[in-house]
Amino acid sequence: MSTEEHVQDPRALVFGQAAEEYDAGRSGYAAELVDEVLGYAALDGLTALEAGAGTGKASVLFAERDVPLVCVEPDPQMAEVLRRNTAGHPRVSVEVSGFEQWQPGDRRFGLFLAATCWHWFDPARRWDLVHAALAPGGAVALLWNPHGVLDPDLHAELGEIDRRYEVASSPHAALAADYGDQAGYWADGDEDPSGWPEAECRQDGRFTDLRSLRHGVQVQYDTERYLSMLASISSYRVLPAEQRERALAETGRLLDARGGGIGMLHLTDLFLARRR
Repeated sequence: MSTEEHVQDPRALVFGQAAEEYDAGRSGYAAELVDEVLGYAALDGLTALEAGAGTGKASVLFAERDVPLVCVEPDPQMAEVLRRNTAGHPRVSVEVSGFEQWQPGDRRFGLFLAATCWHWFDPARRWDLVHAALAPGGAVALLWNPHGVLDPDLHAELGEIDRRYEVASSPHAALAADYGDQAGYWADGDEDPSGWPEAECRQDGRFTDLRSLRHGVQVQYDTERYLSMLASISSYRVLPAEQRERALAETGRLLDARGGGIGMLHLTDLFLARRR
């Protein structure tokens, strides 16, 4: 696929419409894996680069460790919330741009970070762009946070609502018991359908020391917070407004009737690699 042939998935451009909901409702990432990333990267004063930084769900964790960080975010509304969330961290800067259009200039980074957004980047160019941005020996850290519903009956009822309103995917689409133990093994019994990056990275050949890690914890969401998270997800954002509101309202009524919330298995999957 040539650069010109790549067409941005429209779902990647809808998050700014719900930037506040995204920030309030989206879950974060395991702090233990931040330790893994920093131990692996050994930045030694080098700056980190985060592409698709969103509202800073991952950015803040690294900023709190006093990591110098350049955050690249394509949506101005998301970037505005990101600036607010990192305002207390002067070593963080925010640049509004798509990753494919962004230019590092003469800067080279010790770490490239992407949290739940790798699948939005152009598959024909993303490893080239990462390689060009990294200093020799620089690290790559790609994160995802898949979810699974703990209660099988609630999982089935929520699935019926999703089918009725044509919701293509949601955090409750998976059952917690169906997940494997390995990072990249998702609840459908296969790898993440957007593509766990290990095979692609290995085939590229310019990276070494590949590692995959998984951390899991059970989380209880109350109805309001869970609906806020759903409202920020692309498969809901692309629905007609009335259809989306009806789907969320029915989901909320079900959760209220089932105790006022939902118990989830919250995973953080991490892929690490190093530029040769």
